Amino acid sequence: MANQLTSGGIVAALRRHNELVSRILFLLGALLVYRIGSHIPVPGINSLRLQELFSQNENTLLSVFNTFSGGALERLSIMALGIMPYISAAIIIQMMTAVVPSLEALKKEGESGQRKISQYTRQGTLFLAILQAIGISAGLQSSGLTLTTGMSFMLPAVISLATGTMFLMWLGEQITERGVGNGISMLIFASIIASMPSIVLQSVESLQNGQTSLIALFVFAVIVILVSAGIVYVERAQRKVPVHYAQKQQMGRKVFPQQRSHLPLKLNMASVIPAIFASSILLVPSSIAQWSGAAVEPSLFQSFLQGFVVLMSPGQPIYLLVYGSMIIFFCYFYTALVFSPKDVSENLKRSGAFVPGIRPGLQTQRYLDHLMTRITFIGAIYMTVVCVAPMVAGGGFSAFYIGSIGVSLLIAIVVLMDFIAQVQNHLVSHRYDGESLINL
Repeated sequence: MANQLTSGGIVAALRRHNELVSRILFLLGALLVYRIGSHIPVPGINSLRLQELFSQNENTLLSVFNTFSGGALERLSIMALGIMPYISAAIIIQMMTAVVPSLEALKKEGESGQRKISQYTRQGTLFLAILQAIGISAGLQSSGLTLTTGMSFMLPAVISLATGTMFLMWLGEQITERGVGNGISMLIFASIIASMPSIVLQSVESLQNGQTSLIALFVFAVIVILVSAGIVYVERAQRKVPVHYAQKQQMGRKVFPQQRSHLPLKLNMASVIPAIFASSILLVPSSIAQWSGAAVEPSLFQSFLQGFVVLMSPGQPIYLLVYGSMIIFFCYFYTALVFSPKDVSENLKRSGAFVPGIRPGLQTQRYLDHLMTRITFIGAIYMTVVCVAPMVAGGGFSAFYIGSIGVSLLIAIVVLMDFIAQVQNHLVSHRYDGESLINL
């Protein structure tokens, strides 16, 4: 009988392991569908003129945005907008929950409230996708990059681009539900990884053509390795706040002694959201100015637009200053959205827990608020250095200059760490489930 139970437990454990394999296969299949869709072009595009445009605008805002789309923007595929409209809509909704009482009430309603907020996020995604699709289509048409003009181009192009974004949003939700990891993050990760081969090839070609030296390539590689190591170290860093429970806890007739635990506060509570949102905001005015400058006749206004584009290009001092300031601002802002010292202190007080040396209630709230302010400052400086330092270093290695290398490394490493952690959680939970069955 024991052998039968043991074999049954092993079979059950294997079945749970197969579930993890099926989730990973679903993730790979979804990413494959995404990459295939990124090669389907928008109807009515002059591909030759489009290639000339990107070749003339290397290492500019277009190349930065093209990196996040995994090359879909360069091919102007139906997924050229990528998942950025969804990210922007999600962040806007999260910000509104802090100032709109009705949305804040929905957030506290649990699962039903989250479904309603998700519905608002999808509606906002559709609105932003249509708005961006109209802007891009109008810019392409005015720049002479289309085979047709008027509504015969605008209507199919806007529908294709907006539909591509909504499909990516749906695909990301399916990955989250049926795959491993956060679906939206995995799509961004796939876009960044897809851009890596072209960057390596460009570096090799510049080395062969004598545009740069082997020493410069080595120095740049060392910078990338050091930045990656720093990201891994800081993302795993935590400030553990000790938490003690009541001296005695009684459950039924049993009395338990005092329990000790800790409240883990991540050094970078905002994750990659500030860098993504700051990049998105800076891309919008500069991209509009770049498209508008190409569409108007030579004039003083066009000269102003061209100067604005140059000043707000990645690597320029004004761009670096504005970019770093926005990252710091959004680090504090987003951390305040995801972590509420008031709610945490109230939960601790209701559960009979307290921070040693700090009175429960208002004093605990002030202590946590002060602590998070200092922690967030370190996290904001870390994220600013990671995103800005490669741009500064890139000025000395123009052949290897990649305006988005810091953000790309940050997103890729954070997503990969989250993926590994979720796989480990699956394996651990399956192992304990299997052991519990065997012990039966």
